[in-house]
Amino acid sequence: MPDLRKLPLEAQLTALLDGEVSPEQRHELEQRLAEDENARRLHEKLRHGADFGRRRLDDILKEPVPLALVRSIKSTQPPKTPIAQRATRPPVKLAPSGPQALAAALILFAVGCGIGYFVGISPDADEIATTTSATAPANTNDWLGDVTAYQRLLIRQPRHLVEVPASQAEEISSWLTTAIGVPFRVPDLSGESWTFQGARVILGDSRPVGQLVYSNADGDVISICFRKDAQPPETDDFKETIKDEIGLVTWHNAGTSYVLAGPSAEATLGQLAMKIAAAI
Repeated sequence: MPDLRKLPLEAQLTALLDGEVSPEQRHELEQRLAEDENARRLHEKLRHGADFGRRRLDDILKEPVPLALVRSIKSTQPPKTPIAQRATRPPVKLAPSGPQALAAALILFAVGCGIGYFVGISPDADEIATTTSATAPANTNDWLGDVTAYQRLLIRQPRHLVEVPASQAEEISSWLTTAIGVPFRVPDLSGESWTFQGARVILGDSRPVGQLVYSNADGDVISICFRKDAQPPETDDFKETIKDEIGLVTWHNAGTSYVLAGPSAEATLGQLAMKIAAAI
């Protein structure tokens, strides 16, 4: 696997989207995305481009085969040389040498990075991706997957939990209300031994998400994430999900989606979510 640090940032992020990175490289890139706003913006453009390309490929594969092509295939004459006779010819060795295989792999990697970058930064691609997402059902799994990934980052960097600290309560309120478009109140969870640390704005399924971060004396971290609903939910009920070491409790209310993310070993997450729902 090539050393990504020697490649441009676009190539590194494209490799991350394609799953062509080692666990150590993924960790480094996720940390950079958490700290670098420009990197996050570029990551989202590349992601839009990749999603657009996948949708176009799916559309092409769904298109019917032209009737003229079907007729041409059916009318094709069989080969004059018997198959058994052709099979006796000595095979041609087509396997590339080691240096040739390495060179081909690097060329394909560079071409893939270039396509992803130019499609990602194209205004037409962004516009089409935005239009398609507005007419298609919201992908709840993408939103929860992004929330889970950011929660893991918080656990790994306890000294950098928030962008705006809890001491700047007025700024948090005006900032998140403007950025997310959802009015809210910061729940007081001190009775449950959780101290409010501050807030962040993250991306969930390419849309802004408000994140309120809390910690306790044991060093555990929970976060309340919320965003506008893309469409009316089927139910407002609380739903608990576990993704490895992260526990998630989701619910909806008044056109807003909520997620409480915390340690999966925390048995009171469901009860805590109900208290938050009444206070936020």
